[in-house]
Amino acid sequence: MVTPLISPARTALCLLAGLVLVGCAKPPEPLPIPPPRVTVQHPLQRDELNYNEYNGWADASATVEVRSRVRGHIKEVLFKDGQFVNAGDKLFELDREPFEAEYLVATSKVGVAEAQLAFEIEEEKRQKELFAKNVVTQSELDRVIATRRSWEANVAAAKAEAERKKLDRDYATIAAPMPGKIGQAKLVAGNLVGAGGSDPLLTTIVSVNPIYVYFNVDERGVLEFRRLHPEIKGSSPEKPPEIPIEFGLETDVGYPRKGKIDFRENKIDASTGTIIVRGTADNADEVILPGSRVRVRVPLTNKPYPATLVPDLAVLSDQDQRYLLCLNDKSEVIRRNITLGRLMADGMRVILPGPADEEPVTADDWVIVDGLQRARINYPVEPRDKDGEAVAVTATADAAK
Repeated sequence: MVTPLISPARTALCLLAGLVLVGCAKPPEPLPIPPPRVTVQHPLQRDELNYNEYNGWADASATVEVRSRVRGHIKEVLFKDGQFVNAGDKLFELDREPFEAEYLVATSKVGVAEAQLAFEIEEEKRQKELFAKNVVTQSELDRVIATRRSWEANVAAAKAEAERKKLDRDYATIAAPMPGKIGQAKLVAGNLVGAGGSDPLLTTIVSVNPIYVYFNVDERGVLEFRRLHPEIKGSSPEKPPEIPIEFGLETDVGYPRKGKIDFRENKIDASTGTIIVRGTADNADEVILPGSRVRVRVPLTNKPYPATLVPDLAVLSDQDQRYLLCLNDKSEVIRRNITLGRLMADGMRVILPGPADEEPVTADDWVIVDGLQRARINYPVEPRDKDGEAVAVTATADAAK
């Protein structure tokens, strides 16, 4: 049997007909795009205190510059740089031999003056006996009495000079006037030191327990605090009001350290509009060094108030208005205007109601805290909690409105 041949023209016609039938078929419908996934959470409700925050610095509660009271050569340095010393601890020893010699000379002069005084006392007795017998005149007796009084003064002066030389001898041993941490020895054995304020500094001692915390308070803060604490207006230095402070170092998280205000300047600096305030804090572990920078906060009131907080990263801004992206009962994104409160140390932000005609954000609302760039107002989203679990958004009183 012979197979009929198919011409090329007929083959092309068949292919064209097949393409036409395929092009007339109905295209598939596009798959629906799922709503974007976001992380949500309820605002926190907790009691907080209102604080004013400042930058400050730590300083020693007492500082002493150690200098020599007498002139002499340093014989020995009796401390190690940076150690803690107690009041009365020996720091420097000067060569004592010159001071001992001068003290012996002064005590010898006391003996000479006392011997002469003893002679004059006996001489006065004899002159009085002779005067009673009309042997000597009143003038001669008065002269003897004056001489006796003069030698009494000489004895007192000699004793005072001997006491001064004794003090010079004692000052050859330079001791710590107060407890504290000592600095570096500026002069070592063999150096000559003199007496007086212009003489070289030997070392310094600072008292670091307690420690002072200084900070500048602006005029508005002063007026606000005095308004909230009227009891401080009539307080006296003898009974100052107990005003606590909290502060932290550069490496501290938050404000873990406690103290209290014990001094404030008596006027506001007109050039800066601030007043210097000082607090006192315990520093038994000596962690706080004089000159350290600190962050200080002062509570404005003694009673906490219920605060609503959200992560600060959830707060968005639109020109001069701050707002949050929340969800309604249909998981649709809605905008809620707010007023910012304080930023807490844990990254939470206190939020206050926005305009008076808008409902405030409450603890029942769902706030978008992650995925904000994927959320669009009036469009639905897929809410998840921080663990990635699906969240069932229910209607709240605010959302229903």
